[in-house]
Amino acid sequence: MARAPDKRIEQAKEMYLQGRKLVEIASQLNLPEGTVRRWKCTHKWDNERSDKKSERSESKKSKKKKAAESEVDQVIENPELTDKQRLFCIYYIRSFNATKAYQKAYGCSYENAMQNGSRMLRNDKVKEEIIRLKQNRLNQELLSEEDIFQKYMDIAFSDITDYVEFGTEKVPVMTMYGPAQVQDPKTGKKKTLTETVNIIHFRDSSEVDGSIISEVKHGKNGSSIKLADRMKALQWLADHMNLGTEEQRARIAQMKAQTDKLTGNNQEIEDLDDIEGEIYGSGE
Repeated sequence: MARAPDKRIEQAKEMYLQGRKLVEIASQLNLPEGTVRRWKCTHKWDNERSDKKSERSESKKSKKKKAAESEVDQVIENPELTDKQRLFCIYYIRSFNATKAYQKAYGCSYENAMQNGSRMLRNDKVKEEIIRLKQNRLNQELLSEEDIFQKYMDIAFSDITDYVEFGTEKVPVMTMYGPAQVQDPKTGKKKTLTETVNIIHFRDSSEVDGSIISEVKHGKNGSSIKLADRMKALQWLADHMNLGTEEQRARIAQMKAQTDKLTGNNQEIEDLDDIEGEIYGSGE
């Protein structure tokens, strides 16, 4: 008997077509964000949203292009910085990653960039220019405090299943002559011998948020991905709760409660223990 379709899929789709974010849909329907993301890809919701999305994208691209040109002009006009320092400022304001910004600006190795990127941020002239560029972007509403806060939330509560699928599956047992064949005791006919193996499948890059991935490796021992540091993101959120909207802070409290329920303890995100108190008051 065929299983009845999940009504939540249509609910989620309708909310998505209205422009709601996946994390918001997941929160409202009490679902993992990875589940909603899979529904979106499987049922191709973006095809129905493409027209509106393309209009918004063109407008957003135009604004970003003008902003980028403005940033470059501002930095070039700063005589107190070297050419390399100007490049560093421009790259940093777009990624907020000192290592990547230094590597792009100076064309050096990753190890060299790790050592010198943070040092560059301590240069007073560079620091002043970055602060000015940050404020300029905030003023142009291209990067709001809410956007920054949301990005750290995405990192802190990221789910590895949004990036990889893992489990087990049956595969043929291979010999030097091809798949091994055995006789089926029930039918007497030959059949392919199989074995159960562990499998990991990476999702296509177009389906995931690449800004949360800090490293991708592919070598003789296989492939791996590394997500941005969750604990650092949690600490940042704990230190900057005043930047979040009431809705964002309430969502963090809900996520924390769900995580505690799953893990059976409060250790993983203990830095956020006082969030509910900040939102609803301490009660004292």
